[in-house]
Amino acid sequence: MKLRVVQASEIIPIVSELCIKANEQLPEDLCETMRMAIENETYPPAKEILDVLRENARIAALEHVPACQDTGMTVVYAEVGQNVHIEGNFEEAVQEGIRQGYVNGYLRKSVVRDPFDRVNTGDNTPGILHVRLVPGDKIRLTVAPKGAGSENMSRMTMLTPAQGLEGAFQFVMETVRKAGANPCPPMILGIGIGGNFETAPLLAKTALLDPLNVRNPDPFYADLELEWLNQINATGIGPQGLGGKTTCLSVHIRAMATHIACLPVAVSVGCHVNRHSSVEV
Repeated sequence: MKLRVVQASEIIPIVSELCIKANEQLPEDLCETMRMAIENETYPPAKEILDVLRENARIAALEHVPACQDTGMTVVYAEVGQNVHIEGNFEEAVQEGIRQGYVNGYLRKSVVRDPFDRVNTGDNTPGILHVRLVPGDKIRLTVAPKGAGSENMSRMTMLTPAQGLEGAFQFVMETVRKAGANPCPPMILGIGIGGNFETAPLLAKTALLDPLNVRNPDPFYADLELEWLNQINATGIGPQGLGGKTTCLSVHIRAMATHIACLPVAVSVGCHVNRHSSVEV
């Protein structure tokens, strides 16, 4: 088997560019979903807010400025092909890419070195890195900056199996109501169900990377996504919490096997920019 060699130093400029691009250019599916929401919104103040958010996204891409002043804590997902050999320190390269992207891109630095002394690191490192081995000889990198307004509203719970589907639904709705205007709605919800205490939140957060116009391949969960989306929008929280029927743009559920005594449910709340950008190396 012939291995493809990738120098870790090649990763640095790629991650740097992705950090800048993710903050400045919102995903096309998000922009299209926002356009459809504007057409369907009937409450005039909500419609006006959605128009402003869409125009903000257009200006950000055109003028090469961040779509949001909170440029987030950087999360990097790396799908590394099993036939790839990386020469050099991969994690150090990713962190250097984040540093260069946030410094050279004039993006706000929001990371503190310790949860209690709160001293800013000055370059938005360290970021969070998730690595997964996959077949092939490519590396797929996804940079997903996540701001605190939405991150602070995300929640996780360990339900009992007896609480079932209704318990999961009630937890999701409780999370939305408690979030209110804090995550700058219209929000996007990633929901992780199953696994264990460590995997449910990761399922939820990676669900935010799913295309907004694509439903879960399992018909049961596809129907559930649409049903919960309608229930969430019926709350009337609306854009920026000021009323209307566009509280949430999309709901995405990822589920996996779990223990007979467990029913983990996690909700990763994404704000209306829901930033992420990917490239294959």
